Amino acid sequence: MAATPLDSAWEWLITNFSEFQLATVVTFVLHESVFFLSGFPSLLFERFGLFAKYKIQKKSNTSAYQNRCVMRLILYHVCVNLPVMIFSYPAFKFMGLRSSLPLPHCRYATPFGLTSEYAHPAEILFLGFATVVGPALTGPHLFTLWLWMVLRVLETVEAHSGYHFPWSPSNFLPLYGGSDFHDYHHRVLYTKSGNYASTFVYMDWLFGTDKGYRKTKAIEGEEGKHL
Repeated sequence: MAATPLDSAWEWLITNFSEFQLATVVTFVLHESVFFLSGFPSLLFERFGLFAKYKIQKKSNTSAYQNRCVMRLILYHVCVNLPVMIFSYPAFKFMGLRSSLPLPHCRYATPFGLTSEYAHPAEILFLGFATVVGPALTGPHLFTLWLWMVLRVLETVEAHSGYHFPWSPSNFLPLYGGSDFHDYHHRVLYTKSGNYASTFVYMDWLFGTDKGYRKTKAIEGEEGKHL
């Protein structure tokens, strides 16, 4: 069977980089590229007042706050995310990580704010561990890990974008709350209440943590009828 373009590209990677380099430095570069390229549009929308009708909260962050957020993100990613990737490689290798051809059979997932990863370093460590421990236990192919990471980054960026478009995934995926649902959690952040999920929103329904969100949406719906 003739090699596909994807197979050829992967062969070039494993020929020119060691597995350690691929699992650490290249993974870090991939994460940063996907994160910032997918997150910058919502930052620019807010800065220049674009798509204001789809913005969930009408207040906007200042340019100074946005700049400070980006600089701290870069610092956290270099000082926290990259070391985690480096020191977790032996564990992944022990659990059976491989990078050789052939690539595993897989389907490309349809891609669903940069503030999605603006968190305390301890939270980054905890959530990062929770994200990778499952795949690590399965001894996956490195390519599978990259797909999982890209999907998780796109999901968290979309949930924190602050915009709800007609084409947002939550309009089509029943259990996915997305930006509209998760934004309420940030809106009432300092009250230490409100819904928490961006995915598997039924858990908020089961524990009753989405009552404030449902009430707010009902009020907004009634107000919209009278406009």
